[in-house]
Amino acid sequence: MKIFCSRANPTTGSVEWLEEDEHYDYHQEIARSSYADMLHDKDRVFKPMADAAVKIVEKNGFSDKIKVINKHSTEVTVGSEGDMPCRANILVTELFDTELIGEGALPSYEHAHRHLVEENCEAVPHRATVYAQLVESRRMWSWNKLFPIRVQTSLGEQVIVPPVDLESCPGAPSVCDIQLNQVSPADFTVLSDVLPMFSIDFSKQVSSSAACHSRQFEPLTSGQAQVVLSWWDIEMDPEGKIKCTMAPFWAHSDPEEMQWRDHWMQCVYFLPQEEPVVQGSALYLVAHHDDYCVWYSLQRTGPEKNERVRQMRPVCDCQAHLLWNRPRFGEINDQDRTDRYVQALRTVFTVESSAASHKLLRKIFKANHLEDKINIIEKRPELLTNEDLKGRKVSLLLGEPFFTTSLLPWHNLYFWYVRTAVDQHLGPGAVVMPQAASLHAVVVEFRDLWRIRSPCGDCEGFDVHIMDDMIKRALDFKESREAEPHPLWEYPCRSLSEPRQILAFDFRQPVPPQPLCAEGTVELRRPGRSHAAVLWMEYHLTPECTLSTGLLEPADPEGGCCWNPHCKQAVYFFSPAPDHRALVGGPRTVSYAVEFHPDTGDIAMEFRLADTPE
Repeated sequence: MKIFCSRANPTTGSVEWLEEDEHYDYHQEIARSSYADMLHDKDRVFKPMADAAVKIVEKNGFSDKIKVINKHSTEVTVGSEGDMPCRANILVTELFDTELIGEGALPSYEHAHRHLVEENCEAVPHRATVYAQLVESRRMWSWNKLFPIRVQTSLGEQVIVPPVDLESCPGAPSVCDIQLNQVSPADFTVLSDVLPMFSIDFSKQVSSSAACHSRQFEPLTSGQAQVVLSWWDIEMDPEGKIKCTMAPFWAHSDPEEMQWRDHWMQCVYFLPQEEPVVQGSALYLVAHHDDYCVWYSLQRTGPEKNERVRQMRPVCDCQAHLLWNRPRFGEINDQDRTDRYVQALRTVFTVESSAASHKLLRKIFKANHLEDKINIIEKRPELLTNEDLKGRKVSLLLGEPFFTTSLLPWHNLYFWYVRTAVDQHLGPGAVVMPQAASLHAVVVEFRDLWRIRSPCGDCEGFDVHIMDDMIKRALDFKESREAEPHPLWEYPCRSLSEPRQILAFDFRQPVPPQPLCAEGTVELRRPGRSHAAVLWMEYHLTPECTLSTGLLEPADPEGGCCWNPHCKQAVYFFSPAPDHRALVGGPRTVSYAVEFHPDTGDIAMEFRLADTPE
């Protein structure tokens, strides 16, 4: 049976109806779930997916001891006619995300203690503790605030300032979760010791009510308090002998034995405003939380003297934090990137189809007294008329290009479709910038990211090949075999090949009616495990000036890669996952076939190791 699915095409901007298999969503969820990554986590207690759990229980001979109830815990009933004959005396569960409570752990535990388990039951995990550390970091602060933009002109330096309400905005309440171990210690200054903020005992009644927890500390050095780094650990047993920690390397008891994880990382929280702190002058760091969200504030006095401690969850009132994600803020604040565009800033009109973006741009123009110099046309490009342009022709069409709907690097080819839509409005000799773009690829060996696609096989004595097979079948679906976005600055890898240009796109011409195709091979020049092909876009502002969304510089002699930290790259994992495939002999190759479909904006691709069977 087939079903129709609507999909917003991020490249062309249109809404399409596609025919898919009836199990399309199911297979997509399994293929992209990273369940295997969780099973590779040796410290973790886990509950397998319900549809696979029954088969796994049966295969391992526990059908008479384990009953799988395919329900949300809040729907489970207790009693002679219920799902459970009586209340349980042991509660084993895993409801945590990087923030600990973001997946509803508090209300779920609260319900379980009230309705499903005995008083003073044993819980596994037994206890969780949230830790925090205050830091100053211009790099991380640039993910939350818009810095003044400095532009060198013939009249000297001009400064574009953010609107007042953007500077005073407390920001978005959503956590920024990253692989904190990949942030260089040179990118932040530690202002406090690691502070235990609050603990939750899962063996006792848990409350999902809003609360705050205050810890007094003395700053280790003077500086600007901007960012709170946070993580948690869990103790599996009451004595705390078995512990699982998310601590970054500088706070870890044994950094050499750290367990890599992608399902649980570390949290970056932004204070509502940066505040000066003085070494040795006592302050209070306050962790606030409701049933799903955590946020932090810095106070000069303790909670017993300060009614402001119980703050409401911060809400963005400037629109920017709702429109732009964290990497987008960092991208706008990248001065080197700005300098490359400055040479081309000669536009008079700007076309913006988003009402929210329109409003935000108006604020920025007003803050810099540019209302009479820049006219925003709130229309989709294809609806632009001569009247909108006051009868003038466009002499310079300038784009970044960046679009909030883009997931994969080539989705920003929407700029090409915009350029095509306004072709009739371009004057003779009009300059289009970027002039062109190109798609590039390199074959890599990941240090850890390969685990999310690697079969588990056996987990703590349980044979879970059934789940491995289920994931493999899901990966056989077309969309599951496509590339997926990952911010590779967080996931170290080695290049096994030299970068290769795959496709080129000429923005000086409209989108062509015929597909763009490329086939070829990439030679593997370094030994290693070939886990994936990584793809990215490069935008050529002029023949001499290029912006890369991927590799920023050539790989080092060992193959170490430096990736653009503001962009996600596309990762095409080879199948089967070669987690044990070592390339130790002579050079090998990867073949590829790539096709750009202009009618849909999609890029179909296949990468295959030379000795991989059909």
